[in-house]
Amino acid sequence: MKLGIVGLPNVGKSTLFNAITQAGAECANYPYCTIEPNVGTVAVPDERLTVLAEMYQPRKVLPAVIEFVDIAGLIAGASKGEGLGNQFLANIREVDAIVHVVRCFEDENVIHVAGKADAARDIDTINLELIFSDIEYLERRIEKTKKAAKSGDKTLLAEVKFYEKIMGVLEAGRSARTVEIDDSERQFTKELNLLSAKPVLYVANISDSDIGNDENNVHVKQVADIAASEEAEWVSVSAEIEEEIAALEEDERADFLEDLGLAESGLDKIIAAGYRLLGLISFLTVGEDEVRAWTITKGLKAPQAAGKIHSDFQRGFIRAEVITYDDLIAAGSMVAAKEKGLVRSEGKEYVMQDGDVVLFRFNV
Repeated sequence: MKLGIVGLPNVGKSTLFNAITQAGAECANYPYCTIEPNVGTVAVPDERLTVLAEMYQPRKVLPAVIEFVDIAGLIAGASKGEGLGNQFLANIREVDAIVHVVRCFEDENVIHVAGKADAARDIDTINLELIFSDIEYLERRIEKTKKAAKSGDKTLLAEVKFYEKIMGVLEAGRSARTVEIDDSERQFTKELNLLSAKPVLYVANISDSDIGNDENNVHVKQVADIAASEEAEWVSVSAEIEEEIAALEEDERADFLEDLGLAESGLDKIIAAGYRLLGLISFLTVGEDEVRAWTITKGLKAPQAAGKIHSDFQRGFIRAEVITYDDLIAAGSMVAAKEKGLVRSEGKEYVMQDGDVVLFRFNV
């Protein structure tokens, strides 16, 4: 999973990026301190790995990972080259989903490019730049496809009709992700890669004084309403607090979060929301060599999941020996689980479930 962190300049993007990745991206109180996108990889917290590691004592424990990309702040006119312009719109095109950081705090000591914070306006500014970029791209695509469709090819004619349907939505100022797509149209979306079609997770960046009380923050309410209207995900975090958490030792973080009245860190909230947004789950593999989590799309069948480990596993798939994590822990060991008949043999049509502990059998 590759998430691109976007937003206006000085909304807390790089502060949040530094905190969740500890990658040391430059962070300063002026626009465009991020020029080349910074990239950091983060382990997905998963308590199941800790428990399984105690059971197996493996040489390695490998969690699933997420790649975060800190993309420079966009401004109005970016699609026409304003600010740092199209270069950064291109960076957004490469990510799986957008983490849109929105400033939801007032601070006269932190410059805002539009004068003061206004969550709805700021979200609209970014969304419109993505829409404008998509309109420009789609105009060229429609023209090219229309020329090819002069032959009378029914598929190409249907493709043009679909593109014009999206264009109508974009020209109305709405993102491509709001377009309802039926099964016959889905084939035309694969190569489009429209910016405004990417799933969005809104992150309301609040001040530390609003922690536990953000329901009274007017900016947060705006973020929540906009996310609901788009069927997007949203979370509220304090980038400054996340920075403090990142500076603590692992054993100090739980106490710090408890003192703040928080059940989980902002990073945990973002990762959980990212998994929901993209429809992801994790399955687990265990052994003396390694205990590992693998991220897959919900609904994936066993052979395709095996292919995430190695292409040979998919090509020569025979069966999957599967047990749920909860059953394995309850049994106390794999040997005991097999004696109780808790390990199932699943074939090519088995749909993987979150928390499946799997051994793939294959032959090539």
